[in-house]
Amino acid sequence: MNLIIGAFTIGLILSLLSLGMLISFRMIRFTDITVDGSITLGASLTAVLIMAGWSPWLATLAAFMAGMIAGSITGILYTRFKIQEILAGILMMTALYSINLRIMGKSNIPLLDTKTVSQIPEQLLLSASGGESKMLIAGWQVSLIDLSVLISSTFLCLVIGWLLYHFLLTHYGTALRATGNNVQMVRAQGINNNKMIIFGLALSNGLVALSGALLAQYQGFADVQMGIGMMVWGLASIIIGEALVGKTNIWTTITGAVLGTILFRLLIAIALRWGLNPNDLKLVTALFVFAALVAPQLFKSFHKKFTKSSNHA
Repeated sequence: MNLIIGAFTIGLILSLLSLGMLISFRMIRFTDITVDGSITLGASLTAVLIMAGWSPWLATLAAFMAGMIAGSITGILYTRFKIQEILAGILMMTALYSINLRIMGKSNIPLLDTKTVSQIPEQLLLSASGGESKMLIAGWQVSLIDLSVLISSTFLCLVIGWLLYHFLLTHYGTALRATGNNVQMVRAQGINNNKMIIFGLALSNGLVALSGALLAQYQGFADVQMGIGMMVWGLASIIIGEALVGKTNIWTTITGAVLGTILFRLLIAIALRWGLNPNDLKLVTALFVFAALVAPQLFKSFHKKFTKSSNHA
């Protein structure tokens, strides 16, 4: 039970990363590598502010704003200075490594015995359980701390998913989505596509930094290396989500990204429980993304050959 709760919790937290990458990779068609730096930015800034006595909610909001600034700079490098999108992301990601070290003052900050955004659900659960630190669920003893984080993560994920869905249905959200599909049409409508790209990257990295802020509070530390490989993780989650529910409309696309992240994290947790060496985790993730990218093409090719052979028969 603890394995499932932990996998669902981290999956929900990282689903915000996937939603951010959904905006950049799928909607505005921008290969943004800033992600690996902005998730650490959110974690490091939140950790420092919480240790300084800030409210966890204000610290998390500050992380979201910092991520938006980082994404905006990447967009400006691309639109204003005409730097290729991949190079713009690499420049910002590289700069964020030093910025994150400057923010933290060291490579790692522990968050032990500090307040988090799950404090209110934890207090409610403690009152409901009569002060007990664990609760019996389906015959399993579950820590109230883990359960409270799961509840708060679920709440935040639902709220942000709902807000993102309704935003993308607005005129501004429609223009944002159109920017990645048909730039000429967007310009013909009198919309500045460069501003749309900057805003899209700002919103994307804001959600990524928000994910980092929640992840640091859940894990109990912020580390300067925690963002390595997160872009691949988000991409894998999006691909899995599209395979699960498709991408017929906005709601299924958002839902797919969330479900894909949870399922991917659950698979990784099971593999680790079965003896996967943690040192091989990034390699396994890369191989899984490769398989997810190649498999649809192989299935299409096989289906065409099967159809042709059936017609000839």
